[in-house]
Amino acid sequence: MRANIIFTALAAAVCSVSAASVEKRQSLARVVTSCVKANTAALTFDDGPWVYLVDSYDVSKALVAANATGTFFFNGNNYECIYDADSVKRVQYAYSKGHQIGSHTWAHLDLTALTWDQIHDEMWRVEQALTKIIGVVPAFMRPPYGNYNDLVRQASFIRGQVLAIWDFDSEDSDGATPAQSESFYDQLVARRPSNVIALNHETEETTVHQVLPYAIKKLQAAGYKLVSLAECTGLPAYQSVTTPGVRDSTWTCVR
Repeated sequence: MRANIIFTALAAAVCSVSAASVEKRQSLARVVTSCVKANTAALTFDDGPWVYLVDSYDVSKALVAANATGTFFFNGNNYECIYDADSVKRVQYAYSKGHQIGSHTWAHLDLTALTWDQIHDEMWRVEQALTKIIGVVPAFMRPPYGNYNDLVRQASFIRGQVLAIWDFDSEDSDGATPAQSESFYDQLVARRPSNVIALNHETEETTVHQVLPYAIKKLQAAGYKLVSLAECTGLPAYQSVTTPGVRDSTWTCVR
């Protein structure tokens, strides 16, 4: 009789843990598609860290000169390996200037085409890199191509992330000319939405040299304050902030 009672108690405990695990797995991460603070605009930049961030015209310098804060969604191994010396300097520089750093996953794969384990791997590897390089675990993750499904949201929830989408696209990565991207900004300002999350790409030279300066002036002239995604949404930028690591043999994109 006692054995049956013990077995029943153990079974109930296992079921309770399993139910909690299933509930956690089924929980969906929040998806942010717009700001909540009026008269704010978040200029966001995908696909870096790339050469134009600090090495050429310098995206960060343009933002800082305008008293603006940007949000950079970095990959781990897209255009270049994030652990390369130049890439490390770019990440450190952007963070040191007060810009928000977010995850754009490791290799810029379509997360909706991946398995549960592959999704976590794409997220974890870039989070690990950012922890080593600048000592932060980002609270925002932008899925490549803006693609996500419930599996991606479940993985993001477990990882403590918010999915960051946008409500304005400069279309610079889709072949838009600088003039076209500027026209899109003109149309945006003419509509005068309460707030804006703008998608741009720091890997596009014309975006950096032509469109970004135009967008900054246009948005500020219309009365928008250019802030980080965290500020315009009222959400924390990072899950944790700690001391950066020291380069060692693990700072590599080669498995």
